[in-house]
Amino acid sequence: MLSEKKGFYWGLLIVALLAMTGCANKSGTNKNPQHAATAKPMRGIWLTTVSGLDWPPHATLKSQTPADRIRMQQQALTDMLDEMVKTGINTVFFQVKPDGTALWHSAILPWSDVLTGVVGKDPGYDPLAFVLAEAHKRGIRVHAWLNPYRVSLNNRPETVTSLQNTLHASPASVYALYPDWIRTASGRFVLDPGLPAVRNWITSVVTEIVQNYDVDGIQFDDYFYYESAQSPLDDESTYRAYGKEYADKASWRRGNTLQLITQVSSAIRALKPDTEFGVSPAGIWRNKSADPEGSDTQGGLPSYDTAYADTRQWVKQGLLDYIAPQLYWPFERKVARYNVLAGWWSDVVRNTPVRLYIGVALYKVGIPSTTEPDWSIDGGVPELKKQLDLNDALPEVGGTILFRQSYLNQPQTNEAVRYLRNRWKTGQ
Repeated sequence: MLSEKKGFYWGLLIVALLAMTGCANKSGTNKNPQHAATAKPMRGIWLTTVSGLDWPPHATLKSQTPADRIRMQQQALTDMLDEMVKTGINTVFFQVKPDGTALWHSAILPWSDVLTGVVGKDPGYDPLAFVLAEAHKRGIRVHAWLNPYRVSLNNRPETVTSLQNTLHASPASVYALYPDWIRTASGRFVLDPGLPAVRNWITSVVTEIVQNYDVDGIQFDDYFYYESAQSPLDDESTYRAYGKEYADKASWRRGNTLQLITQVSSAIRALKPDTEFGVSPAGIWRNKSADPEGSDTQGGLPSYDTAYADTRQWVKQGLLDYIAPQLYWPFERKVARYNVLAGWWSDVVRNTPVRLYIGVALYKVGIPSTTEPDWSIDGGVPELKKQLDLNDALPEVGGTILFRQSYLNQPQTNEAVRYLRNRWKTGQ
């Protein structure tokens, strides 16, 4: 009951905020409809912090003093930003909320353990503020990248203990504060997307960033409903409580995701209309075999059916400023051809105010594969060139985002990165 009451107050706060700022934008139109025609092409990269995949370096957690750790972590970030400049990258998608923790000074979320090894421990500096200052100094835009629903990467006893221990600090973990919001899916603790209080809470997290930091954008990744056959999300009781007006549970789940996107979009537009809001969904909305509006693909995990995210609808309603589908297949992968999907997404955004950026699988370049051999032919350069050429040729595509930062300096990507630098730095 206590958590439901707090959730109610979060809702009042959001409603009051939107009302005070005149958040109407009921038309769902984009605030910068001419941006796509005038802006430079997006040349972006995702910088992943979950499990320290790209940053911070694991070695920094073994530093002898906090000052050494801070110096090493900040140096690693500036080195990465300098590498982006050399590659011609103009936008970084910095993962500030990898789970139920934060990489900014938050009054809602505890500090992330990737910074110190301990959830809730103050790292001694503000990584988001640092990235913003250093990136903007170099002419690089920064989008704060959030995983909205994930609370933890596993549900092991030691994880439970670390999250519960935050009750002795402020702010405490959402896991400890609102236990009735927590579910398990894919062996992880997640928030229940069907609870209105959860959507209000996520909106409050986003508005905290937008209010307090000069971010150029907010991005949600594709982890909406994230479950597996072995570890499904048990939201049956939530469905019984809130799903009466829907035809079935799948429609109710998609309705919940739509409500979150609508609410967050409205809040951002009310607070700072020039801050972009985007989503980077799985590359396939639906296969044509399941829906005549779908793409001519035969595989993948369609976001409509597995993540319960009707991303096509969000574009058609103008709820986003941009969409960045992850098209992580080569031209010759028959079940999901890159060119087929790039063309399909171009059709979706056409005559809408939503910009299209395409996520490209830098992490596959140079890796031998029997199903996708093109990634390793001549260092992956021919495949990468075909993808970038197509992106530049399609008028609806506003740019490319690479997944992910660490692959700018891996041996198998050397030739491809050299090609990127020659192409992007010369503006070709």
